[in-house]
Amino acid sequence: MAVKVLIVDDSGFICKRIKEILEESKDGEGLAEFEVVGIANNGLQAIRLTAALSPDVITMDIEMPLMDGITAVKRIMAETPTPILMFSAMTQVGAQATLDALHAGAVDFLPKRLDEIDADRETAKRLLRRRVRMVALQAGKSKTRSSGAPAKNKTEPAEKSLEKPAKPGIQQTAKQLGALRIMVIAASTGGPVAVQQVLSQVPQSCPLPVIIVQHMPQNFTASFAERLDQLCRIKVREARDGDILEPGTALVAAGGMQLELKGSGVRKSIVLRPKIAGEIYSPCADITLASVARHFQDAVLAVVLTGMGSDGKEGARKLKQVGSIVWAQNEESCTIYGMPKAVIDAGLADNVYSLDEIGRQLSRIT
Repeated sequence: MAVKVLIVDDSGFICKRIKEILEESKDGEGLAEFEVVGIANNGLQAIRLTAALSPDVITMDIEMPLMDGITAVKRIMAETPTPILMFSAMTQVGAQATLDALHAGAVDFLPKRLDEIDADRETAKRLLRRRVRMVALQAGKSKTRSSGAPAKNKTEPAEKSLEKPAKPGIQQTAKQLGALRIMVIAASTGGPVAVQQVLSQVPQSCPLPVIIVQHMPQNFTASFAERLDQLCRIKVREARDGDILEPGTALVAAGGMQLELKGSGVRKSIVLRPKIAGEIYSPCADITLASVARHFQDAVLAVVLTGMGSDGKEGARKLKQVGSIVWAQNEESCTIYGMPKAVIDAGLADNVYSLDEIGRQLSRIT
């Protein structure tokens, strides 16, 4: 069945372009994969059409007349909750507005310009369609569960329940947590809000340096770090090449770059390098976690939060090989249950926690 899409943008050209990109996609049987059920030119129209058409997903611009996209997101999520994919300008102002939209309830975002999604036009089209598809299907399921969907059948085989720890009964004691020397938080889709929620629980007296790997484009991570710094008790800033890891300071991996470590003994510093051929994500959780595993061995806590794909799984594997601790967010509290699921299904999670429980656990690290 085709994914029903409502396009919201005050530019007729952009609406037409998104509609064409979506509707040219066919499934394995040659049927249309997407159906654009409506087009709105401002936030007020978006609210009315969402209620009338019940789309599976909405693509939403930010700057529009009569009512902007952020206000429309707030109204839609309050009145007729629907997965929303924002389209954003790749500027500092655009970044701040996009973070506001995500906080208001939007699921994910993409650049408005195709060449900012990917330099290759056809690749950019595929990525746009994939993102719309995943937001519609996975976020839609998540919202159904959280809004009071019937409980799973109690006779369902135990191995299908993903709410239990991959290794039941493993709990980190205060002594084990006290032996940690660094924490890494990895996230993608839904991550900005999730990271904010858990990091705000970390006490000011936290003795660990923290690295945050959030899939974000260049120009966005600085604004993200500034917002976290305003809301959290520990210091937060965007990582710079050569930064020394410091207790009680969180460094956000810079968008468009890979973050690794160098140094010996207790003094470790940040190395930023450009993405190279074959690397899908930048920043990439697998790359950062592998580097942290080499430098800190069994003294790492990795927290894998909501996100599309499986980035973080191979990095978690390397951490487990040297005896470190890996936590994963549970399905029910994820916006997109991709990255944590990959870690859990591979048997790499020491514990599977809800977002609230992750925050409570991190408040113990003093």
